[in-house]
Amino acid sequence: MTYDLVTALRPLLTAEASAEAHASGSDPGDLEQTVWLRLLERLQTHGPPSAPEDWLRRAVRAESRRTRRTSRLERPYGTEPADTATPTPEQRVLATAGHRALREAVARLPGRCPRLLQALLSPKDLTYREIAGELGISQGSLGPERSRCLGCLRRLLTPEVASREVRG
Repeated sequence: MTYDLVTALRPLLTAEASAEAHASGSDPGDLEQTVWLRLLERLQTHGPPSAPEDWLRRAVRAESRRTRRTSRLERPYGTEPADTATPTPEQRVLATAGHRALREAVARLPGRCPRLLQALLSPKDLTYREIAGELGISQGSLGPERSRCLGCLRRLLTPEVASREVRG
């Protein structure tokens, strides 16, 4: 029964919401959603309306008026909202823990990998030439060495990352 009611009222609601939304300064889709919600609430409490089309028209107009009233009371912020680029304390703690885990994993790598990856992760933003000079290897072998070390790091971290996933 509810499905039949929704199917029958959909075109009317779309038309009514499109007609009323402009006057209230709202989006027709938002207005439609709100009226569908009102209909579901009514179906749970009082059952279906006796004249569904009339009820729907009244509901659209009532929601349009309510939106118009509330939009008059809403004022934009005088300044920009809070800076979302600044990490929250929780984000900083998680980032610090992630960096620590990465540094610990890099330290467990074999051969020259720890020094190479530490140089690549350095805040100094070293060039390949500077890194090669610091490690005493040719600049041409730096790329393949980096690739091998990152592969080792990936294999080392995969079991740790996989074990932290939430299951169930």
